[in-house]
Amino acid sequence: MILDFRRTAVTLAACGALAVALFGQIPSAAADPDAPPPPPNCTAADLEGVRMGVQAATSAYLFTHPDVNAFFTSLAGVPRAQVLQRVKAYMAANPQTASDMTGIRQPLLDIKNRCGQLPGSAV
Repeated sequence: MILDFRRTAVTLAACGALAVALFGQIPSAAADPDAPPPPPNCTAADLEGVRMGVQAATSAYLFTHPDVNAFFTSLAGVPRAQVLQRVKAYMAANPQTASDMTGIRQPLLDIKNRCGQLPGSAV
Protein backbone atom coordinates (compact mmCIF):
# COMPACT_ATOMS: atom_id res chain seq x y z
CA MET A 1 0.00 0.00 0.00
CA ILE A 2 2.83 2.41 0.88
CA LEU A 3 4.62 1.49 -2.34
CA ASP A 4 1.49 2.34 -4.37
CA PHE A 5 1.23 5.70 -2.59
CA ARG A 6 4.88 6.50 -3.31
CA ARG A 7 4.53 5.44 -6.93
CA THR A 8 1.41 7.61 -7.29
CA ALA A 9 3.12 10.56 -5.60
CA VAL A 10 6.17 10.26 -7.85
CA THR A 11 3.96 9.96 -10.94
CA LEU A 12 1.95 13.05 -9.96
CA ALA A 13 5.13 15.02 -9.25
CA ALA A 14 6.57 14.02 -12.62
CA CYS A 15 3.37 14.98 -14.41
CA GLY A 16 3.35 18.31 -12.60
CA ALA A 17 6.95 19.00 -13.56
CA LEU A 18 6.19 18.09 -17.17
CA ALA A 19 3.15 20.39 -17.21
CA VAL A 20 5.20 23.28 -15.84
CA ALA A 21 7.94 22.61 -18.39
CA LEU A 22 5.50 22.47 -21.27
CA PHE A 23 3.03 25.16 -20.32
CA GLY A 24 4.81 27.32 -17.77
CA GLN A 25 6.39 29.57 -20.38
CA ILE A 26 3.33 30.06 -22.58
CA PRO A 27 2.19 33.67 -22.34
CA SER A 28 -1.45 34.29 -21.71
CA ALA A 29 -3.47 35.46 -24.68
CA ALA A 30 -4.86 38.18 -22.41
CA ALA A 31 -1.37 39.35 -21.40
CA ASP A 32 -1.28 42.09 -24.03
CA PRO A 33 -4.67 42.57 -25.67
CA ASP A 34 -3.30 45.43 -27.80
CA ALA A 35 -0.56 43.32 -29.38
CA PRO A 36 -1.25 42.55 -33.03
CA PRO A 37 -1.83 38.89 -33.83
CA PRO A 38 1.06 37.11 -35.51
CA PRO A 39 0.88 36.84 -39.29
CA PRO A 40 -0.76 33.65 -40.59
CA ASN A 41 1.47 30.57 -40.58
CA CYS A 42 3.95 32.15 -38.18
CA THR A 43 3.62 29.90 -35.18
CA ALA A 44 6.31 27.89 -33.47
CA ALA A 45 4.83 24.81 -35.15
CA ASP A 46 5.18 26.45 -38.56
CA LEU A 47 8.82 27.31 -37.85
CA GLU A 48 9.59 23.77 -36.70
CA GLY A 49 7.88 22.31 -39.76
CA VAL A 50 9.99 24.47 -42.05
CA ARG A 51 13.13 23.72 -40.07
CA MET A 52 12.49 19.96 -40.26
CA GLY A 53 11.92 20.18 -44.01
CA VAL A 54 15.19 22.06 -44.48
CA GLN A 55 17.03 19.54 -42.31
CA ALA A 56 15.60 16.63 -44.30
CA ALA A 57 16.51 18.29 -47.60
CA THR A 58 20.02 19.04 -46.32
CA SER A 59 20.48 15.44 -45.22
CA ALA A 60 19.29 14.14 -48.59
CA TYR A 61 21.62 16.54 -50.40
CA LEU A 62 24.63 15.48 -48.34
CA PHE A 63 23.88 11.78 -48.84
CA THR A 64 23.65 12.30 -52.60
CA HIS A 65 26.78 14.49 -52.74
CA PRO A 66 29.50 12.49 -50.93
CA ASP A 67 32.18 15.10 -51.58
CA VAL A 68 30.13 17.83 -49.89
CA ASN A 69 29.24 15.41 -47.09
CA ALA A 70 32.93 14.60 -46.58
CA PHE A 71 33.81 18.29 -46.45
CA PHE A 72 31.21 19.10 -43.78
CA THR A 73 32.08 15.95 -41.85
CA SER A 74 35.73 17.04 -41.79
CA LEU A 75 34.74 20.16 -39.85
CA ALA A 76 33.90 18.21 -36.68
CA GLY A 77 35.97 19.54 -33.80
CA VAL A 78 37.24 22.56 -35.72
CA PRO A 79 36.88 25.90 -33.87
CA ARG A 80 33.84 27.91 -35.00
CA ALA A 81 35.86 30.80 -36.47
CA GLN A 82 37.82 28.36 -38.64
CA VAL A 83 34.63 26.57 -39.67
CA LEU A 84 33.18 29.83 -40.96
CA GLN A 85 36.36 30.59 -42.92
CA ARG A 86 36.55 27.10 -44.39
CA VAL A 87 32.88 27.03 -45.37
CA LYS A 88 33.18 30.44 -47.08
CA ALA A 89 36.25 29.27 -48.98
CA TYR A 90 34.60 25.96 -49.94
CA MET A 91 31.45 27.68 -51.17
CA ALA A 92 33.49 30.22 -53.17
CA ALA A 93 35.37 27.34 -54.81
CA ASN A 94 32.14 25.35 -55.41
CA PRO A 95 29.50 27.79 -56.65
CA GLN A 96 27.02 25.05 -57.63
CA THR A 97 27.09 23.64 -54.10
CA ALA A 98 26.69 27.15 -52.69
CA SER A 99 23.68 27.71 -54.94
CA ASP A 100 22.16 24.34 -54.02
CA MET A 101 22.62 24.93 -50.28
CA THR A 102 21.20 28.45 -50.54
CA GLY A 103 18.14 27.04 -52.28
CA ILE A 104 17.69 24.38 -49.62
CA ARG A 105 17.83 26.98 -46.84
CA GLN A 106 15.56 29.47 -48.64
CA PRO A 107 12.37 28.38 -46.81
CA LEU A 108 13.98 29.36 -43.49
CA LEU A 109 14.78 32.80 -44.85
CA ASP A 110 11.28 33.10 -46.27
CA ILE A 111 9.60 32.37 -42.93
CA LYS A 112 11.93 34.84 -41.18
CA ASN A 113 11.13 37.54 -43.74
CA ARG A 114 7.40 36.85 -43.51
CA CYS A 115 7.16 36.42 -39.74
CA GLY A 116 10.15 38.22 -38.25
CA GLN A 117 12.36 36.58 -35.65
CA LEU A 118 10.33 33.76 -34.11
CA PRO A 119 10.95 32.47 -30.58
CA GLY A 120 13.60 29.76 -30.59
CA SER A 121 14.79 30.77 -34.04
CA ALA A 122 18.43 31.23 -34.88
CA VAL A 123 17.63 32.09 -38.47
